[in-house]
Amino acid sequence: MLQACATTTGGAGSAQTPPSVMQGPKARTASYLGGGALPDGLLLSPPPPAAGSAAEARDKEGAAAALALRGSARWDLAKADADLRPAHAAAAFSCSAGLTIDQAHTPALVRLLSRAMGDLGGSTGEVKKRYMRPRPFMENGQPMCTPDWDKVLRRDGSYPSGHSAIGYGFGLILAEVMPDRAAKLVARGRAMGDSRRICNVHWLSDIEEGRVIASASVMRLNADPAFAADLAAARKEVAALRGKPSETALDCAQEAAALAQ
Repeated sequence: MLQACATTTGGAGSAQTPPSVMQGPKARTASYLGGGALPDGLLLSPPPPAAGSAAEARDKEGAAAALALRGSARWDLAKADADLRPAHAAAAFSCSAGLTIDQAHTPALVRLLSRAMGDLGGSTGEVKKRYMRPRPFMENGQPMCTPDWDKVLRRDGSYPSGHSAIGYGFGLILAEVMPDRAAKLVARGRAMGDSRRICNVHWLSDIEEGRVIASASVMRLNADPAFAADLAAARKEVAALRGKPSETALDCAQEAAALAQ
């Protein structure tokens, strides 16, 4: 039985994680598509909520609700989810996948997600540059879960969320690998995006638009031959592992409790 998933604090996802981790997709394993082949984010995403609008009020309500979770298990999980080193982000889906996702057990799956991360992470870039929306911590003056990233995040637009695009995109891709666990995997990807609201670094609408862009990006990835080949390899690898005992040092019950908050 799988016994674990990434919910610990003070590790790779802690506030000590350097800003380069957050920006890492630009410098990691080559992506599948490259910037020019990504869906047009400016066509997909409308402008962020206008000042004084009902949508902006909803964003502020979501940010206020997140502040109440500071110091909770959900806050700790949000800190862990902030770490976008590919192997760490992939491992965050181990509980929802029902097997250990790491380089030792699932190298093909980690490769698939690592390459896709470059596309998913880059998919929000043009929209961010267009609007340069201030982040919640810049407006409410409250702490974020990764204070070491303060300077970097102030220079990076809030809308839409690249973390949300990566998390939700990973959930969608993993659902293609393990369709019988699709609901659990996509829900974990959604929660990974919402971790950015919990961290006080993204508004709710940032996270929602990240999911929209991720959905279009995954559809585009499915038309890429290299992605299709890696997807097939990951499916074969996972099929050989299904039903075998899988143990790690982390606690899936702990993650489930945190996500329920």
